[in-house]
Amino acid sequence: MHYTTLFFDLDDTLYSSDCGLWFAIRERMGYYMHERLGVPQEHVKSLRRQYFETYGTTLRGLQIHHQVDPDEYLAYVHDLPLQEYLKPVPGLRDLVLSLPQGRWIFTNADANHARRVLSILELEGCFKGIIDIRALQFHCKPALEAYQRALKLADDADPCRCVLLDDSPVNLAPARDLGFTTILVGTNGKSSPQGQISLPRLMALPEAMPELWKVD
Repeated sequence: MHYTTLFFDLDDTLYSSDCGLWFAIRERMGYYMHERLGVPQEHVKSLRRQYFETYGTTLRGLQIHHQVDPDEYLAYVHDLPLQEYLKPVPGLRDLVLSLPQGRWIFTNADANHARRVLSILELEGCFKGIIDIRALQFHCKPALEAYQRALKLADDADPCRCVLLDDSPVNLAPARDLGFTTILVGTNGKSSPQGQISLPRLMALPEAMPELWKVD
C-alpha cells in the first residue's frame, strides 16, 4: 500500500499522556462550567463526561446546551503554562520529517493551542497544516463529518491511502470504517479492536510500520 497522507492527533499523541497536561485542561473545563455557567460543583464532572461521550468534546455539548462562546471557552481552558508539562521528545522531529507523506495535525482542540504545543515540542514546520475544531466547523472526532472534512482539507479523496494516529480508540473506529489505516498511540503496547496497530509511543512507529517509508 502506498500511503499519501498522515493525520496526527495532538494531545496525548504527540506527547505522553502521563505528563499531566490533559488532566489540567479537564480541570480548567470544570472551572469554566462552574464559574462561568453556574453548574453546581457536584454536577460538573458527570455533565462534562456526558457531553464528551455524546458529542465528542465538552465544548460541543456546551455550545448546544449553554450557547457558550467557543473563543472564550477555548482561551480559558488552554490558559496553562504548557512548558511546565511538555518538553521535546529526542528524535521525534527527525522522525516526523523523515516521513514522505503529507502530514497534518487533526485535533479537536483549536489551532492556537496546537501551535503552542508544537512550538514547545520543537515540531514547528513538520506539518502541512492544522485541521482544528474551527476548520472542522465544530464537527469533532468521532463524528463522521470531521473525518470527511479532514480529507477534503488535506485534498485527499481516498481514505484507504490515509493513516490516522490517535490516542483514542473511539476516535479511531470511524476512521477505520471509512478505510483509514489506524494507529493507536500511547497504550503501552496493549491491543485495541479499533486500532489496527498499537504503539506505546510515536518513536516506535518505524519498527511497527516500516512500509510508511517505502516510496513507489
